[in-house]
Amino acid sequence: MKQILAATVLLAIILSSCVSAPPLATATPEPTRPVETPTSPPQPTLPDPTATIENPTTAPPDPAGKVVFKIAPGESEVQYEVGETFLNQNNRFAVAIGVTGQINGEIFADLANPPASTIGPISVDISQFKSDSSRRDNAIRQRFLESERYPIATFIPTEIEGLPASYQEGQDYTFRVTGDLTVRQVTLPVAFDIAARLQDNTLSGTATTNILMSDFGVGPISLAGILQTEDLVKLTFRFVARP
Repeated sequence: MKQILAATVLLAIILSSCVSAPPLATATPEPTRPVETPTSPPQPTLPDPTATIENPTTAPPDPAGKVVFKIAPGESEVQYEVGETFLNQNNRFAVAIGVTGQINGEIFADLANPPASTIGPISVDISQFKSDSSRRDNAIRQRFLESERYPIATFIPTEIEGLPASYQEGQDYTFRVTGDLTVRQVTLPVAFDIAARLQDNTLSGTATTNILMSDFGVGPISLAGILQTEDLVKLTFRFVARP
């Protein structure tokens, strides 16, 4: 009997130890938030007073007064004049005239300082010379001037004399241009006397000179019993040029 009582007491103690009051809920600590230090707005960067301020670079403007005039082939021409005597017509004298309009070149005018103006190479297609006689034209191209073989004559200016210090619109000016004239691979110095004017954005004028055909190995031309030409040839260059 004592054993039963002891076992009962022991069982009661065990059960009482298993039943316990529910644990108190513990508050979960909130995570610590960092203290935000207020920041001041960014301050503008002040320029260094000792720094050098560089201005933006721009392309320099074209020099005032400088204009490139291009020769207009359709409105310009080169003309030759040479005296000829027809031996079979009682020594009748006549002046043969041939003209070509195939001309190219540029004139670099400095309107603010005319003496600083220059002229570029001038080229002329002398194979296109036409006169009042196709027989003469063919003989010149094939036998004498040989312009079928050497069609281009060039004039390269080397000096301009007599340009005015200033110019006035529409007024005529005279001056001289010296340069190297090449015909049939023969180059000789030649001077042109020029009268020109600038009006309504158009440069126009006339240039003249005299040359000897014999200097270029061309003449004088002689056809036995038929024709005899003079050695002297007058060249006239009438030009119109625009920008």
